[in-house]
Amino acid sequence: MFVLGILSSFAAVAAMCWLLFNLAVFALPFFVGLHAGIWVYGTGAGWLGAILVGGFAAGLTLAIGQALIILVRPLWARFVITLIFVVPASTPP
Repeated sequence: MFVLGILSSFAAVAAMCWLLFNLAVFALPFFVGLHAGIWVYGTGAGWLGAILVGGFAAGLTLAIGQALIILVRPLWARFVITLIFVVPASTPP
């Protein structure tokens, strides 16, 4: 029973690390989509327009980021692109 508790603790820590790194990738698209949606709502487009434009902006940001990671060859440039995606997740609110 003691071994089962240790193994479940390792599994929980691994799951939290996976969640942290996975959410770090989606932080920048989320913030871009959120701010685009707020801006569109402020222009008078309504809730539906804000949701559609925010979702499109978030998806486009994620797609551009993934395409850049695939297409850019120098390692330092990939590192810069990765930092651009990770920094919004690591800054305090």
